[in-house]
Amino acid sequence: MSARPALLLGLLTLAGCERGLHQMYDQPKYTPLAPSPLFADGASARPQVAGTVPLAAGALAAASSGRGGTLPGGQIPAANPLPVTGTLLARGRERFGIYCAPCHGAAGDGEGVIVQRGFPAPPSYHSEHLREAPDRHFYEVISDGYGAMYPYADRIAPDDRWAIIAYIRALQLSQHAPAALLGEADRQRLRDQER
Repeated sequence: MSARPALLLGLLTLAGCERGLHQMYDQPKYTPLAPSPLFADGASARPQVAGTVPLAAGALAAASSGRGGTLPGGQIPAANPLPVTGTLLARGRERFGIYCAPCHGAAGDGEGVIVQRGFPAPPSYHSEHLREAPDRHFYEVISDGYGAMYPYADRIAPDDRWAIIAYIRALQLSQHAPAALLGEADRQRLRDQER
């Protein structure tokens, strides 16, 4: 076989492959609310199966694998809905160490190992702005990301997000506890340090 017929045969084969690719990409499908002869009601959109629990809501629901942890209607509670227990704080500390400490630092001061290697520093959890922020703010930032922070909604379960928030609050309290909450021995140590 000479070069010309082989080249022609190769081009025809490639053209056939291209046609097959278009058929793969342009598969038959229904657009939203299109009519369908397949169902008795004539609609392609099907009602929810009884007992289905929605895990996503709102305009961004199709782009995320889960936005659970919200109130009915998709609202995020302003305050942590989980009771703060030793178990919750331990879980929050563990999850914080995995997902947050590399950037935010073990103390929440924004001096994690990533920052020490040149990545921009995140804000310290000990800033007045973040100490006064509602729990909802932290939940939304963990879920959706903020600035250079990547969203973690698909990596951190809603209850773990709340556990992390409880731990962040404990970190904040560790640096900014009102003296009235301290025992006498701790208050004396503070007085001794001020001298």
